[in-house]
Amino acid sequence: MSTPQMALSAARTNLALATLFSGMFVLGSAELLVVGVLDLIAANLHVSIPAAGTLVTVYALGLAIGGPILTALTIRLNKRTVLVGTLVLFIMGNLVAVLTTSYGVFLAARVFTGALQGLFIAAAFAAGIAVVPPERIGRAIALIVSGVAVSAALGVPLGTLVGQALGWRGSFTAIVVLAVITLIATLALVPSTPSIGESAGNQAKYAFAPRVIAVLVLNFLVFAALYAAFTYIVPFLQSVTGVSGALLSVFLLAYGVATAAGSFGGGKFADQNAARTLVVASVGVAVCLLALYFVGTVPFLVALVMLAWGLFAFGMVPSLQYRVISLAGPGGALAQSLPASAANVGIAVGSFAGGVAVGSFTASAAVITGLVIAVLTIPVAWATSFLKPPVVDETTQPAQAGTGG
Repeated sequence: MSTPQMALSAARTNLALATLFSGMFVLGSAELLVVGVLDLIAANLHVSIPAAGTLVTVYALGLAIGGPILTALTIRLNKRTVLVGTLVLFIMGNLVAVLTTSYGVFLAARVFTGALQGLFIAAAFAAGIAVVPPERIGRAIALIVSGVAVSAALGVPLGTLVGQALGWRGSFTAIVVLAVITLIATLALVPSTPSIGESAGNQAKYAFAPRVIAVLVLNFLVFAALYAAFTYIVPFLQSVTGVSGALLSVFLLAYGVATAAGSFGGGKFADQNAARTLVVASVGVAVCLLALYFVGTVPFLVALVMLAWGLFAFGMVPSLQYRVISLAGPGGALAQSLPASAANVGIAVGSFAGGVAVGSFTASAAVITGLVIAVLTIPVAWATSFLKPPVVDETTQPAQAGTGG
């Protein structure tokens, strides 16, 4: 891995990991919060709904492109320092969003904060991996990444409620407050995590090796399949399942809870055998989407399928991260930002493909589109299961990932 393991007490380790989880939760909430207050932002800034929706797109692009760039530029810095600096700048960026009346300035702030989230993700994984023994790396990754899943399940709905009560600026103010709390916790609880001293150029030859790119392609396909269907799940539930009103929130909350449980629980499987987990989960996602299409008119069965879908889809996430870092070997510090980039590109492409399908056919077409992409992930996952980490000199390189990959 990119950082040496540290000897910390169990309590100190858990507090550090909880702090990193909270950071992922806050930044994940900020990414998706716009979705819940889209109409309020559009009305307040005097722009169209599609223009307001661009605030989500540019954030994802900032994360996908800016995250790896910032990670490369800060590769030799202490990861605790990077986390603290990132949170300070993130707070400032969101304060700009709260105070501005200019759509253009808000757009620029979203690109900036998106890139910062990409940097935070990489630094958080590096800091989290450093405080656990090699055999628990997968579970550490799972705990940290589950902050994003929990933000989608709970943070966004709660932020939307705040937005309806206090306006969209109130929601972003809440993000700033939570980020300040996380900053204080990071200063107090996250230990110093020195860089290994490798330059970005030296790490890049490992981080962008074909074996790593292959898993990133899988990562891209996984999220493209997921969001081709999920982006349009509400129209599907309304027109096919016959669910409306408050019941929609129940279905979405159930799915959100399943994604959080999957991302957290998936760490154990990543530690045991990350490569096999990706194959099994890829099959599971495809089966779930096939089932969703055929039982779409039965609400109870749809609810069960959505629970299984969330568990399989996000149960893969720790293994995707684990495989990329372990296959990158000495380039792990740089590679840690790449799965989030691949995921965000997948989200953009998948939601676009699902939109084209729905626009051309019916709401069920988005599920079929997701299914087609999900089927493609199965042979890719199987092929990547044979990839092995690079052989490095253990006397000169920091500790690598465990044998679960």
